[in-house]
Amino acid sequence: MPHLEQNNLDAHGRPRDGDAESRLADAALSKARRRLLPFLFVLYLVAYLDRINVGFASLQMNRELGLTESVFGLGAGLFFLGYSIFEVPSNLILERVGARLWIARIMISWGIVAMAMIAVRGAASFFALRFVLGLAEAGFFPGVILYLTFWFPAREQARAVALFMTATALAGVVAGPVSGALLELHGLAGLSGWQWLFILEGAPAVVCGVLVLRILPDGPNNAVWLEVGERDALLKRLEHDRRLGTQKRSHSLVEAISNSSVWILSLVYFAIVFGLYGVTFWLPQIIRSFGERSDFGIGMLSAIPFVGAALAMVFVGRASDLSGERRWHLAGCAAVGAAGLMLAAATRSPLLSLGALSIAAAGIWGTFGPFWAMPPEFLSGTAAAGSIALINSIGNLGGFAGPYLVGVVKQATHSFAGGMIVMAASLVVGGVLALTLPVPLRETDPS
Repeated sequence: MPHLEQNNLDAHGRPRDGDAESRLADAALSKARRRLLPFLFVLYLVAYLDRINVGFASLQMNRELGLTESVFGLGAGLFFLGYSIFEVPSNLILERVGARLWIARIMISWGIVAMAMIAVRGAASFFALRFVLGLAEAGFFPGVILYLTFWFPAREQARAVALFMTATALAGVVAGPVSGALLELHGLAGLSGWQWLFILEGAPAVVCGVLVLRILPDGPNNAVWLEVGERDALLKRLEHDRRLGTQKRSHSLVEAISNSSVWILSLVYFAIVFGLYGVTFWLPQIIRSFGERSDFGIGMLSAIPFVGAALAMVFVGRASDLSGERRWHLAGCAAVGAAGLMLAAATRSPLLSLGALSIAAAGIWGTFGPFWAMPPEFLSGTAAAGSIALINSIGNLGGFAGPYLVGVVKQATHSFAGGMIVMAASLVVGGVLALTLPVPLRETDPS
């Protein structure tokens, strides 16, 4: 039988061991996609909603509490100072105690703090609660990014991350209409609409935290829905994938901190996040500047840019995985985002402005899939846990700087144009820095 080797069949017509093992690993990955990604998607949607709903609350809260534009921008951004301080310790704790327990703790605590935002009475309490909310949520995002590396090989990570992070874009789609509708509850039971918004959008985080304890396995070894053969084949593929990198990877936290690529990635992420939250937190007020509309109408219009952002994330993540290329995908998306912001700053037409902001959102969100597939190419083990948190921690300081600077510029110039130009410049710098990163080479699979 001369063609047995080519057909991957043995003398009895059955699949050879390697082929059978590959099928088992593929089956395990298919189950992981179906069981983990939708659930993690919902968790991140809830997280992102609680992070950005302050932008919609500002439509009533700023006027009611007398918060100026610079005060609001500072308070919105203070979330990221608290978030950054506890980011690295949180991810190291997750690696030690397990994803299930630690992610549940994060969600329950931030849900409680998010609901406590109804107690804001002025600038001081607004600053304090936004800072504490950041402390409570710290570690969730980098923890999930690390968690995905426990399940998916490098060639699938950009798509997995993009599908997970599509929640950030769809949260914008959901946040607009839902938050706009909740603001209409103004006066019910003696509470303002913005207070109802914080209560009803914070409670789901507590519920989801409890569900994490019941649903989320710490890794393939703890997944009761994997058969023994599937689990072993997946673990073997992941281990083999980790050995394929020809570039020396860092394994300890000290090695990660001394790795220049980690610091370049941190600066790239800072530049991206600077633009991301500069748009996200101020989008409702940018749309209000187009002309008088109801809070619900503003919420509906604010959903439009995030539809394109969601599609761009999935498309770019898949394209990056299929090609195996990361840097140019990221830089290209950053350039698109910058062009959209520049166009939005230059036009006076509400329709063109909204279209330009939609282009900007597609570009900014499109960077995430290829970006978060890069750290595991340089790092593994404790280095991966610490460095992913470090990158996210430093990068998210852009979430403090972006909203605050936009608020200061808006208050000084009475226009959002200057702030959008600064955000565009930040994206250009991030894209250029991404191109300076080394290209990890991967050996040909000897099997």
